[in-house]
Amino acid sequence: MKRREFIQTGAVATAAFSILPTGSLFASTNGKVRLGYIGVGARGMSHISEGLLRDDIEIVAICDTQESSLKICREKIARSGKPAAKEYTGGTDAYKGLLDRKDIDAVIIATPWQFHHPQAIDAMKAGKYVGCEVIAGLTVQEHWDIIDTHEKTGIPYMTLENVCYRRDVMAALNMVRQGLFGELVHAEGGYQHNLRNVLFNDGKHYSGGGVEFGPKALSEAQWRTQFNIDRDGDLYPTHGAGPVMHYLDVNYGNRFTSIVSFSSKARGLAAYVEELAPGNANAKINYKNGDITQTMISCANGETVMLTHDTHLPRPYSLGFRLDGTKGTWMDVNNSIYIENQSKDDEWDPAKVWLDKYDHPLWKRYEKDAAGAGHGGMDWFVFNAFVESVKQKKQTPIDVYDSITMSVIAPLSTQSVTEGKTLEFPDFTRGKWKTRKNTFALDDSGF
Repeated sequence: MKRREFIQTGAVATAAFSILPTGSLFASTNGKVRLGYIGVGARGMSHISEGLLRDDIEIVAICDTQESSLKICREKIARSGKPAAKEYTGGTDAYKGLLDRKDIDAVIIATPWQFHHPQAIDAMKAGKYVGCEVIAGLTVQEHWDIIDTHEKTGIPYMTLENVCYRRDVMAALNMVRQGLFGELVHAEGGYQHNLRNVLFNDGKHYSGGGVEFGPKALSEAQWRTQFNIDRDGDLYPTHGAGPVMHYLDVNYGNRFTSIVSFSSKARGLAAYVEELAPGNANAKINYKNGDITQTMISCANGETVMLTHDTHLPRPYSLGFRLDGTKGTWMDVNNSIYIENQSKDDEWDPAKVWLDKYDHPLWKRYEKDAAGAGHGGMDWFVFNAFVESVKQKKQTPIDVYDSITMSVIAPLSTQSVTEGKTLEFPDFTRGKWKTRKNTFALDDSGF
């Protein structure tokens, strides 16, 4: 399927491009981007699907430690009629063989969280653009490592945070930039998603059907559940933090300055297991991660932010976005907007009326291209933005500083809960936030 290309019309903030290495980076010919995939499980397969739909993508190589994932990927590529990808497997360092190839321009990393940090660093050192699934690292130091490697190599790093491209999120961003909410004073977001049937399954299906995790399970239950046993804090902050950062121009004339988190008691996962399998040993585990973690963040320009992590309790999916400004409010859970002097006094308007009216130009232009893509189309937008950055030799629209700022909330939250105190938020831009200009989605170019 042919895709129309994004057009670069705005200023792009670049970082250390004068020291980009020669060789494989940007060596594409005929307008094609040659991709390597590290991790082709459920999430990696979604990115494979996006790549197979495009004529400007060559899937050169894939890497995974599990033959079951490689087999599914291999068969999917064959059905598409595209050439087979070279496979790398074996131990957890098999990806290094993929990175040694000179015919790969960029990598998509979709492995378990604990592998993102070393794989991304090795990829940047190998001269490959990095598109990495969340989160970037497990410790604050690992986040600094990625910043340092980027600044030494000049290689772009982009967290593939798809919610930044969600349609209502982008419409709200359009409204913010047109002043509909006035001056923003507070923003909320988060990850409120019942993941119990993701964290446990029967070892035969990706979702549900049993109460196993670890080696006896499949997909994310093999590794993600253990984080809920070992850590207490906001384990997955970027879905809420990414869009909020764009609303508040964080890293672009504004920044996060302090952070504090509080967690509730942990009861949801044990109760879930006990209900499905009374007496099962997994119901007796001391799950450390509180069922609800709330994180408050202060900003240099005086705004406050609240993020909520809620994945262990029965509830419909919602990211809980809320914007409060001097002229109005948006709440996605309530599906409502109120704009002073335009809404009826003391009455909510249906959000759809406003979000349709201020639909972002990016969605207006590429709605048909994104139709059928994962997560309501936003997977196409984030994948396309990364690919076009590589193709056009541009900085990614979500750059390394944005990526690391939204991701580091995870270890900072854990530290705050453990120590019971407010922490200073690191300035990963080293002061550059004061003069950087926000170029994210200013028009329909994707940049």
